Amino acid sequence: MPAEPAPTPAVAREKPLVLVVDDEYGPRESVAFALGTEYSVDTADRAAEALAKIKAKPYSLVVLDIRMPEMDGIRALEELRKIDPQVSVIMLTGYGTLGTAQQAMVGGANQYLRKPPDIAELREAARAQVAATAVRRQQAKLSREALEMNAALKREIDQKEPQIWQGRASVELVHDLNNPLTVVIGYATLLVEEARAVAATDPERGRRLLEYAGLVEKAAEYCHHLSENWRLASKQAGEFGILDLVSVSREVQQVVFFGSVAINFSGLEHASIKGSRFELMRVFQNIFKNSIEAGATQLTVAVARSGSRFEMTLTDNGAGMDAEHVRKAMRGGFTSKESGTGLGLSICRHLLGAHGATLTLESTPGKGSVVHMVFPAAS
Repeated sequence: MPAEPAPTPAVAREKPLVLVVDDEYGPRESVAFALGTEYSVDTADRAAEALAKIKAKPYSLVVLDIRMPEMDGIRALEELRKIDPQVSVIMLTGYGTLGTAQQAMVGGANQYLRKPPDIAELREAARAQVAATAVRRQQAKLSREALEMNAALKREIDQKEPQIWQGRASVELVHDLNNPLTVVIGYATLLVEEARAVAATDPERGRRLLEYAGLVEKAAEYCHHLSENWRLASKQAGEFGILDLVSVSREVQQVVFFGSVAINFSGLEHASIKGSRFELMRVFQNIFKNSIEAGATQLTVAVARSGSRFEMTLTDNGAGMDAEHVRKAMRGGFTSKESGTGLGLSICRHLLGAHGATLTLESTPGKGSVVHMVFPAAS
């Protein structure tokens, strides 16, 4: 009787890299020991040594003490972010430095813990922040690939003929799929991490898992709609019905922009119009993205009613444009971004026109931009 083949040994999963930075030997080694069972831990007793290590290795988490000689944790955090903007940073703060810890959060830290940290709290924070680093790295990778694809398509169109419909439609597809696909990948990664923790039967984590799953489902549905439109070569109009303009714009903020606090809403809480939810999502995605990429830290969406119309005004504090650039942007084919296509506002005007809506743009260099849209109210 032939012998059964030996089972293939499981490949050991590589532990995420963690760096603990503290000038005090005891607290530094205590934190390193507490995390050593789940992570591959490096240590450093000075900020300069830590920065050199971060340049050499892609860490998943940095645990950084605020009070250190030569270079304190706040300054070290500033330099660290220049090297690796995606890695999660947990700041350790002793008694009396809570204000400094809050300053660190503003400066780019992801979380802070009292020193010495509670071991269980430290491990839970490390797991959450390591997972967050993985999400950000995946999103950055996807964004780079999408930008490279955008640039390649733009070069090809420029070389051949910018007005060829198929070429422009291809760029529109990549342009509109970029953000929702980033969301799909990001939340899918979070789902994996949360699924590992569900075994502990933690109700709160179970609730978050369901929340992430719902967001992934919405983003995937949006991507499916865009790809289906491409398949049909836009021969069929979007499906129109009564919808809430405010609700659609808020959904884009939540699903496509991860609930960004930079996007705020004021005015009416509801505005009923007749239109296509997915097509309007494309409009808001493009306009929100343009503002954020222009350096805006605040984008206010205000909705008001004027007779039989709803007026939506989107005001940002981004870089702004001069009159000539505004004219070119509204015409289409102009962009100030190296990898941009210049199709964003052109797409918006086309989609809004199908809704009987209008779009105007006002902008001032150094003071930001105002996008004004007017929609017919649902009868």
